[in-house]
Amino acid sequence: MGDREKKSDLAVFLAGRAAPGDPPRLGEADLEEAAVRYGRTLGDVHVAALEAGLTPARYVRSIPSFGLAGQARLLESRVGVVGSGGLGGFLIEILARAGVGRLVVADKDTFEPTNFNRQILCTSLTLGRAKARAAAERVRLINPAVDLEPVVERVTEDNVDRILAGVQVVADALDNVPDRLMIEVWAKRAGVPLVFGAVAGFMGQVTTVFPGDPGLERIFGPRDKAADKGTEVDFGVPPMTPPLVAARQAGEIINILLGRTEQLLRGRLWVVDMMAGRDLEVDLG
Repeated sequence: MGDREKKSDLAVFLAGRAAPGDPPRLGEADLEEAAVRYGRTLGDVHVAALEAGLTPARYVRSIPSFGLAGQARLLESRVGVVGSGGLGGFLIEILARAGVGRLVVADKDTFEPTNFNRQILCTSLTLGRAKARAAAERVRLINPAVDLEPVVERVTEDNVDRILAGVQVVADALDNVPDRLMIEVWAKRAGVPLVFGAVAGFMGQVTTVFPGDPGLERIFGPRDKAADKGTEVDFGVPPMTPPLVAARQAGEIINILLGRTEQLLRGRLWVVDMMAGRDLEVDLG
């Protein structure tokens, strides 16, 4: 039996299991059964359901915002996240719940007690464990249709091509300036949009850099003169700042994947001050 016939049979099976609704919806057990019966990944089954006008129940509240085709597009997307600590952990959580189907998460570090205050992946069960692997386990619990590839390495000029191969967007969730600038250089060379995020104290920043756009040197200065560490070293990071900044990063990533590029933070730096209760945008042009 060819793939087209299998796909048709899968759609018929899913339609027969769908509960009434607008659009009709499918529960987790039915989707998992379909994956086993037809030899498909769970992500493939979610996409097949959406293409048939059916909605996995987990996405029902997202469909008004993303649409059926948009949700399928997210499931077929591949995003790189460099760093899975404070910013990265919350960002991974949001992208998995949104149904971004393939995540490459790179982080060489392990969890330590100082991470408890702000890193959602840091628990008493993950102390001492690799952050990227903890992210993979968390995502399997949140959305088993999402495939997270953990990379327990620091991303460098020597391995960045291998680690980030095939990503459509790369998210900067790092804590040091040289690595941020190195990732930006790679992204521009690879023709991949970069979504930058940074936190320090009650302050946060986000911008999106496409190849050809003004980039992070407008924030940090020339690469050969940039400071080694970001200001989070001096100001610390309270627990409320990372989820706010990660949410803004996730919004940029999802809009890029959905082709909604008109309102992206291109050439603009979003700055939020949670202590003052204000945010503003700075022109980087």
